[in-house]
Amino acid sequence: MGLNILGMGSYVPEQKLTNNDFTKFVETSDEWIRTRTGIVERRMAGWEPTWYMGKQASLKAVEAAGIDVGDIGLVISTTVTPDFLTPSMASIIQYEIGAENAAAFDLNAACSGYVYALDTARRFLETDSSLKYVLVVANEALSRFIDFKDRTTCILFGDGAAAAVVERSDKLFSSHLGSDGSGARSLFARNLDIAQEIAVESDFDSGFPEKPMHQLYQDGKAVYKFAVNALPTAFERAAEKVGITKDDVDFFIPHQANVRIIETAAKKLGVSMDKFIVTLDHYGNTSSVSIPLALCEAIEKGTVKRGMKLGLIGFGAGLTYGGIVMEY
Repeated sequence: MGLNILGMGSYVPEQKLTNNDFTKFVETSDEWIRTRTGIVERRMAGWEPTWYMGKQASLKAVEAAGIDVGDIGLVISTTVTPDFLTPSMASIIQYEIGAENAAAFDLNAACSGYVYALDTARRFLETDSSLKYVLVVANEALSRFIDFKDRTTCILFGDGAAAAVVERSDKLFSSHLGSDGSGARSLFARNLDIAQEIAVESDFDSGFPEKPMHQLYQDGKAVYKFAVNALPTAFERAAEKVGITKDDVDFFIPHQANVRIIETAAKKLGVSMDKFIVTLDHYGNTSSVSIPLALCEAIEKGTVKRGMKLGLIGFGAGLTYGGIVMEY
């Protein structure tokens, strides 16, 4: 059983931060950022809560799907930047859009979140015949967790949301999800300061680089090394389950972290960059939002059309990775 994407919607804040804006408070330049990341500008949420952006994207997705919001049976929200520890962003969005008959929960797989969530939605639809539609929404406000004194990370991230209404279908769908927790120290943000004198049975909490609470840390070299292998691996393992190859795929939509990662992964796959949809130049890295945001834009532009085969590939903190091969 597969999925049919009935409708998609996206939302990005009005406020833009260009590369030149960063030169006012860190030592950098537009050329330095462009050549190393491919990013030109990104959106900043400012006053807008994470759930608010998710709500706006969800309303657009429901409208595009042409369904009664009361028929949504489940809302899955992906985020690493919730406005509350509890309740979930999904529960707030469920209430705000009027999906009164839906269950709701958040899913945190970092930048792989949307791939994980689509696969989770498919499994719910497969096992519950009473479930008609699932709303999968990604919403991130990474700007609130960035150290704007660290020029290696603050230039990378942006904010926004994207959502899709999905239903069960006999269309092509295959997935592969994975994680390598040994790389957890390469990309993290703390929300708990564990006292050093408290003994635990694992040394996992030791060895993390020093970073203030709630600020994002990234070891760019380690993440790059992981990502350039995770991207092709995730696709190939999903594709082999249904007997298709890279040549059968019309477009690849990878997590939008860094254009160098995408270019290297494309070479490893032996696929032209013409088949990769890239939007990080004007959105930056929006974590779990990046894949659905790129897909939504490609659909709106007419680049992605019904019947096309897509490869959605994510990687992120955890370190997590995941690939989906599906028909739009």
